[in-house]
Amino acid sequence: MRIVIAGGHGQIALRLERLLAARGDEVAGIIRKAEQADDLREAGAEPVVLDLESASVDEVAERLRGADAAVFAAGAGPGSGAARKDTVDKAAAILFADAAVKAGVRRFVVVSSMGADPQHEGDEIFDVYQRAKGEADAYVRGLDALDWTILRPGQLTDDAGTGLVRLEAHTGRGPIPRDDVAAVLAELVDTSATAGLTLELISGPAPVSVAVKSVAGN
Repeated sequence: MRIVIAGGHGQIALRLERLLAARGDEVAGIIRKAEQADDLREAGAEPVVLDLESASVDEVAERLRGADAAVFAAGAGPGSGAARKDTVDKAAAILFADAAVKAGVRRFVVVSSMGADPQHEGDEIFDVYQRAKGEADAYVRGLDALDWTILRPGQLTDDAGTGLVRLEAHTGRGPIPRDDVAAVLAELVDTSATAGLTLELISGPAPVSVAVKSVAGN
């Protein structure tokens, strides 16, 4: 498969790139800064320098053409203000989805956030973030031209992955190592029978492949 990842230098994206490259997939990661390119090459991914905050749908679609799947893993990051939650977490996600439709890439996986909700109330930065992610998710869900799956991990940690997760429509809150999020994403990209599902993810009792198979087709 050829897989294009938005936010290619993110912590989850770099882990995902290593997993996909190791299993023989062709991976490209969209990054904002040219100086991030070597980290992607080291992970086995082809770096694509493109700023999703200023690019057009046509420019992004051009980078997606020929891909078998697209993964939106970009984020404004914890140090960013409210404005970039709108321009990255919402607008860039919508742009990437529209570009996938234009490029004819059906398989589309979104890394969202547990609690993301377009109706989320409040003015704190995290409230704005949850609202932005919720609005982006709602937009993607409305696109019939995409076989989308939305993944909402719990509290992200840098602990070593265990390969054991709980993946359901509603899991309740809990931690999840970034390693395990990447492992689930690698399975989801490959499992189009999870299309149309919004899934929460925390650490749990089931091996990743078993957890993904058990929700597929539901």
